[in-house]
Amino acid sequence: MDQDKWLTIDELADYLKMGRTKLYRMAQKADIPASKIGNQWRFDREEIDEWMKSQRPAAASRNSKGVSQ
Repeated sequence: MDQDKWLTIDELADYLKMGRTKLYRMAQKADIPASKIGNQWRFDREEIDEWMKSQRPAAASRNSKGVSQ
């Protein structure tokens, strides 16, 4: 089994270069894929990678409508 599959909140904060408090809030609100085991949050690295890709702005759809920002 891949040891790096599941990230702790500290590991995720380092991985995403984000603050722990912000990540806790996002996990509690289900804004980020997470699992809670007891009182600890765990994050699946593959799910986080997919979630990050889904957060990209839809540049192609903006360009096809002729809207620039």
